[in-house]
Amino acid sequence: MNRPVRGAKALALMSAGVVALAACSSGNASSASGNGSPANADVPSWCGSKQIVLGLTDGFGGNSWRQVTAASARDEAKKCPNVKSFEYADGQGNTQKAISDIQGMVAKGVDSLVVFPDAGQAMLPALRSAHKAGVVTVPYRVTPGGQPGKDYDVFVDTDFSQAGKLWGQWIQQILPNGGNVLFLSGPPGNSQGLDEAKGLHGVLDPSGKYTFIGEQPFEVTHWDPAETQKVLSAAIAQNPKIDVIVSDFGPSLVPALLLFEQSGRSIPAVAASDGNVLSCFYEDHQAKNPDFKLFTVSTQNDHSRLAIDWAVALATGGKKPDSHTYPSTAFEDSVTGQPNPVKCDRSLPDDVYLSAELPGAQQAQVVNK
Repeated sequence: MNRPVRGAKALALMSAGVVALAACSSGNASSASGNGSPANADVPSWCGSKQIVLGLTDGFGGNSWRQVTAASARDEAKKCPNVKSFEYADGQGNTQKAISDIQGMVAKGVDSLVVFPDAGQAMLPALRSAHKAGVVTVPYRVTPGGQPGKDYDVFVDTDFSQAGKLWGQWIQQILPNGGNVLFLSGPPGNSQGLDEAKGLHGVLDPSGKYTFIGEQPFEVTHWDPAETQKVLSAAIAQNPKIDVIVSDFGPSLVPALLLFEQSGRSIPAVAASDGNVLSCFYEDHQAKNPDFKLFTVSTQNDHSRLAIDWAVALATGGKKPDSHTYPSTAFEDSVTGQPNPVKCDRSLPDDVYLSAELPGAQQAQVVNK
């Protein structure tokens, strides 16, 4: 899988359920033209004329990132009045349950199904079965193997290597003379971390100025704050000089970064994915840590929105999106303030992601359930 199994806080699991979706417009705005294009500008072009039941299955739904991502998918589906209901199921980290959830969605008669296939190729037979049963089937983010058009309709991917490139370019700017780089990712061999490492090395290696320290291609943390703390404690003990830490789940870093202050060292520069808890930590600790700079990329909660757009377009007869690849984009930079300065909202919980389209207040309602 390629997102955190556990976030910065323990959170309640999202339960499976059916959510009725109201039309997003008043008057005649809820109708669509016969050729699948919207009847008025309030209805997105990917929302066609056929009424459908839409499903979303998560391989794991029990942390804040997953909860916000699922809520983003639900919010996107509400934009199409012809999505008459939305069903959700949480595989709870159990591959067999995740497979059963797909089978259950098909048995209930969903017309279109978006799947976060955490277990990878183990999910392919269930996806293939749903596709053959006539259900529009759209896996996203984690590749299940197989072939689009044969085993499922389309795979909505993302270029994780681009995040690595963005981190590498920022490191070049703040450390033009080189330095020691520590890269942290999730489970061993996870495809996200491997792709990010390729992008990072592709930018930094040609100069010969940068040394990657720790286990390669990345230190394994399982995206777990407690494990991250163990890894960083060992790295501090073994390396008198750490110039920048790269993490593909920034919020998991926060408790571990205090180890630098406790050992009498400045927190180094951090290149990571965004999270309110990380941004607020930066605001609280930057003044007494002269080396502490922060750059984040979007944590991509809205990847689920692109998957929803594809699933709805294919099932309702709407216009297909221009791309099946969700982009990696820069979000915060404490040095240049572009595209945003560090954004901390103390009125919101730690476990929200301000790069997401879903407003922070709505995220708070989801993660505090």
